[in-house]
Amino acid sequence: MHADMLGDDDIFSSAFCENSEKLINVHLFALAAKYYSLPNLGVCTPLEDMLEALKGDSEGAAGIKPDEFMNNKKSHEVKVMSELVDSIANYYGIKQVIDIGSGKGYLSSFLSMQYNLKVYGIDSSSSNTNGAHERNKKLKKHWRAYQSRGRENFKSQSLEKSNRPMESEINCKTINEELLNNANSLQNQDQVIIQDLVPSFGCTEMATPETNTETEADLVTGAQSHETKLSEEVLAVLNVLPADAVEDFYSSRYNCGELCEEEKVQRKMTSLKSKARKSSESNLYFPLTSCITAETELSDIITDLEDCMMVGLHTCGDLAANTLRIFTAKPEIKAVCSVGCCYHLLSEQFENQEECQDQVWGFPMCQYLKDKGWCCGRNARMSACLALERVAVGQMLPTESLFYRAVLQVIIEEIYGVTKSDRHVGKTFSKSSSFIDYVRRSLKKLELDDSKLPDSCIMDYYEKYKHRMNELEAFNMLKVVLAPCIEVLILLDRLCYLKEQENIAWSGLVKLFDPVKSPRCYAVIALKNQSCS
Repeated sequence: MHADMLGDDDIFSSAFCENSEKLINVHLFALAAKYYSLPNLGVCTPLEDMLEALKGDSEGAAGIKPDEFMNNKKSHEVKVMSELVDSIANYYGIKQVIDIGSGKGYLSSFLSMQYNLKVYGIDSSSSNTNGAHERNKKLKKHWRAYQSRGRENFKSQSLEKSNRPMESEINCKTINEELLNNANSLQNQDQVIIQDLVPSFGCTEMATPETNTETEADLVTGAQSHETKLSEEVLAVLNVLPADAVEDFYSSRYNCGELCEEEKVQRKMTSLKSKARKSSESNLYFPLTSCITAETELSDIITDLEDCMMVGLHTCGDLAANTLRIFTAKPEIKAVCSVGCCYHLLSEQFENQEECQDQVWGFPMCQYLKDKGWCCGRNARMSACLALERVAVGQMLPTESLFYRAVLQVIIEEIYGVTKSDRHVGKTFSKSSSFIDYVRRSLKKLELDDSKLPDSCIMDYYEKYKHRMNELEAFNMLKVVLAPCIEVLILLDRLCYLKEQENIAWSGLVKLFDPVKSPRCYAVIALKNQSCS
């Protein structure tokens, strides 16, 4: 029986006993969960359709591959999302992107390098923004290999065009001498910088320049076009690197001993000015540390705020909701593309009886659910974080660690009388050699005295509940089946909030990622009216 043939919702209600309200039909329960999941509701816009509408037949940018310096999951996310962000930016003719909750800058740096966008990555954690700087240092190693391939390609192309064995060598000698000793003949001073970064393009050492001015002029013109093209690639990477990650442009390649001090200073200043000018015009990535709330004034953080778009790749908890609120409130932000995560950290307006009138809540956002007083609760939000698609392909739930955690909670309540704590056990299971070791490590983290708890007592609890491990696994599997239904409620709440706004031309949900690789795969996207300012 297929879900779309079931008719109305009354059929699904028979999955539970009318009197006891206990689950009595697991198969029907699973069908109902599938029926109310996003893929079955038909409310998502296909990614391919959106890309087609935004950029038509234009070709995507080719170049740096994210999988060369990211893991498989992050590479997949960054590659797909950055292509969409670039398409939206081109649609509006904007060059500035604000990455909310940017973390260590994976998406930000790639948008800057690959698509020549000026990106501000904002994260509340200084360790993350510092990590972004450190990570950019690692990109230098990636760039060396990229640069080496560029030199080899240029060299092979030059050899193919050569009509006689020595012509390529003579050409390179002439260009080198022209670039180093007569830089003023070049219209773009940046080419001197590029020559220093990419020495000789694999050619021989410097020699006396040829006297054939016609040949020399042709060669310099040809070099300009090649170097202009290469400069775009060089600067695309260099501009995302911190200052201390790149050596001084004036290296030992320059025969400074033959230059007077005045010439040295003049050349250095010219190079620095050229670099600064090019940097201001080209792509840049700025990691910034700031806590973003719904009331955040972006102009206080970004002094040169202009027409831009806002993005968020797995923005945690309330940050996803606040991203959408800032988008609707700021006329400079023309578009938003937000993929949320960590639903369990959402604040809920109706979860507790004591309501704070001035607080901005993560859920619900839309007026419809607010009027209904809708509440999910922490347990439901925790379930929404589970990954059904991963379980479906055999990546089973960590039953043993969940069992350890459940028995630990019984021990804490019965032995210590603690029912609620602000402290967390964290990833203690992976560091533990046994259940006894797990309990003792956990009690220390919770700052509870384990000296009055003998090993025998700990194992008694383990043996008491061991036979119920299968029950726990079955219960968690039901939570996994229900997870997409809870997630769809949260996502549709955000979409409905956008639909309620007057200045938005289009809004929708788009499945960006392979859910097996990246379980939180849906993006909330909105575009403002072109005339909106």
